[in-house]
Amino acid sequence: MSGAGLFASIKVSSIHKCNSYTIGAHSHLGYTSGMTQRMGLRDRKKLATRRKLGEVAFRLFTERGFDAVGVREIADAADVSVTTLFKYFPSKESLVFDEDEEIEAELVQAVRERPPGVSIPEALRRYMVQNLTQVDVSPEALSAMHQLIEETPSVAAYARQMWHRFEDVLAQTIAEEIDAAPDDPRCRALARFALEMHPFIAQTADPLAALNAAFGLLEHGWSATIAAHAEFPARPEAQTRPR
Repeated sequence: MSGAGLFASIKVSSIHKCNSYTIGAHSHLGYTSGMTQRMGLRDRKKLATRRKLGEVAFRLFTERGFDAVGVREIADAADVSVTTLFKYFPSKESLVFDEDEEIEAELVQAVRERPPGVSIPEALRRYMVQNLTQVDVSPEALSAMHQLIEETPSVAAYARQMWHRFEDVLAQTIAEEIDAAPDDPRCRALARFALEMHPFIAQTADPLAALNAAFGLLEHGWSATIAAHAEFPARPEAQTRPR
């Protein structure tokens, strides 16, 4: 699915689950990756073919159902051979998430190429703010994506696998950047919290403010967050409790 921005996840509930997995479905939903601007002509042509396949597949899947559409039909509608289709997508399920490789690369790039003096949480916050403000997804398109994931077990399973891969790659990149062990739980935790951000902010009245507040917590820790808001009185029943 092309176009939901980094976020639209995938967890246990149907809304949460879909919110996490639309992360790799940028182009069908209308999002254009910033990496496109830095590509050469050959790579842009390959990307255009990949996106066309993804968009055609998504249209057919949502019109008739995932199981009712074959890969040959998708290839014919996109005017390519089945062999070409499988050069871009290893499986039928992967057609739903046509920008997963780009998103993975962007996550790594956000951490590795952050400006001097910018922390890893801040770099991830900036990347996610950019995604959040660039995405313009119609409710109809997002609803169709959610329904497709919800009603197709093989697509949901692929999405979970993709999501875990994002987390693995991001955690490994963070560990490399701070010279930590590859299995450092702090790096894994930061990767997971960052990737779970959109399902969380999607439920708030002001997603951008929620995103900034949550990353402020990741950046500074709970004690610093409480200290920064010490001027705001706690609820009466909470005044005697440790915060």
